[in-house]
Amino acid sequence: MPTSSRFAVAVHILATLAMHKGQPVPSDAIARSASTNPAVIRRLLSMLNAAGLSQSQLGQGGGALLAAPPESILLLDVYRAVENEPLFALHRSDPDPQCVIGRHIQPVLQSTIGRALTAMEDELAKVTIADVARDIRKLARQTAG
Repeated sequence: MPTSSRFAVAVHILATLAMHKGQPVPSDAIARSASTNPAVIRRLLSMLNAAGLSQSQLGQGGGALLAAPPESILLLDVYRAVENEPLFALHRSDPDPQCVIGRHIQPVLQSTIGRALTAMEDELAKVTIADVARDIRKLARQTAG
């Protein structure tokens, strides 16, 4: 099963915007950095715009900008803005209710998955786009020497 990279690319986009400190960044420049198609970037920017995390500046010298300070944008906000598919899926069809495992597996999994998702969301709520940009700058300095 393929996994989504929307969250990772959306964080890439917002970190890029944060590091450009108020200067509009064209989607093609972001696409080069993320090694993807500008259409993918524009689609994600549309989702981020709708969530109030980015905004577009049209015209000559235009591009994408953060819509809020990077310190106020949580990775959880980004995740919720771009990921619309459940992280975990249960059986495609109902298991056999006559089987003890089939009858009880989904409630057991739902409980475990619920706790896992809560833990993931709690962790994403601790990190901001400013934190990501800071860590990128720090790593860049360490590897530049």
